[in-house]
Amino acid sequence: MRRCLGLMMCCGLLLGGIGSAGAAAPKTAVNTVLVLGDSLSAAHNIPIESGWVFLLNARLSNMVPKAAAINASISGETSLSGRNRLPALLQKYHPSVLVIELGANDGLQGLPLPALRDNLAAMIDVAQKQKIRVLLLGIELPVNYGPQYRDGLRAIYADLAKTKRTGLVPFLLESVALDPAMMQDDGLHPVASAEPKVLDTVWPQLQPLLK
Repeated sequence: MRRCLGLMMCCGLLLGGIGSAGAAAPKTAVNTVLVLGDSLSAAHNIPIESGWVFLLNARLSNMVPKAAAINASISGETSLSGRNRLPALLQKYHPSVLVIELGANDGLQGLPLPALRDNLAAMIDVAQKQKIRVLLLGIELPVNYGPQYRDGLRAIYADLAKTKRTGLVPFLLESVALDPAMMQDDGLHPVASAEPKVLDTVWPQLQPLLK
């Protein structure tokens, strides 16, 4: 397992505080992207304007027609708490695309994989019933969780993306996790200068969902 990622997951993502939730999307936006994630999407310990979701919003605002991103991520979020919050978020922001970046904290807590899958599937179903397109952002766990759990986690994202016909990024930190210079001193989160690389990992799978 990647050294940097192993440290990140072993130490955990269970950090307090609320991520930067964006204001309501401008009325001129054709597409609104709602990001529901944990500290990896909540710009932890870096300026909000450096986070990949903020950078995404800047990119979307330059599109023609305009689009917008709403960051509803919270540090420490689990799939269950995200599932519980999602209906109100959809009612408030009426997104056209939902990005789900959850699962790391479930793994750290040893949540049974069927429960994690059920929570993710429920969020996808709620969104798709409202004609909202979905993108899953996958995470990885360290080797000490064993191949059965780690492989099972990967399989959940891949299977849900296939059966529910969602977009999929297999590993959000693929482009930065191996480079210590790209990670904060805590070994948990990307530094500000690495956030554009995180966005570049997400963008190829997100862009096709922006009709």
